[in-house]
Amino acid sequence: MLKSVGQERVTGSGEDPRVAELRTAVSRLRRALAGHPGRFPDRAIAEDELAALDAMARSGAPEIPRLRRSLLLIAGAIGSVSALAAALRDVRVAVDLFGEPPQR
Repeated sequence: MLKSVGQERVTGSGEDPRVAELRTAVSRLRRALAGHPGRFPDRAIAEDELAALDAMARSGAPEIPRLRRSLLLIAGAIGSVSALAAALRDVRVAVDLFGEPPQR
């Protein structure tokens, strides 16, 4: 059951559904990356940033600028590996759930 708490919705377990979505998307991309047979130069960067996103999601209070920075690093590291595009898109959508970055 979902209920509102302030402006955030939480599940019956008390977890913010945006965090749950982020955790799911990150897990999916990590599995896709682990199963991808190809090697590319920045694979370790993508793996490190996915681990950072996972840690932020598990903390329950991810910082939006840090989420976006990790997303950019992952997208740059993965580049044009089309086999990972759908899972990367899901991570981007999950990060977008936290709102837009502050305007400069």
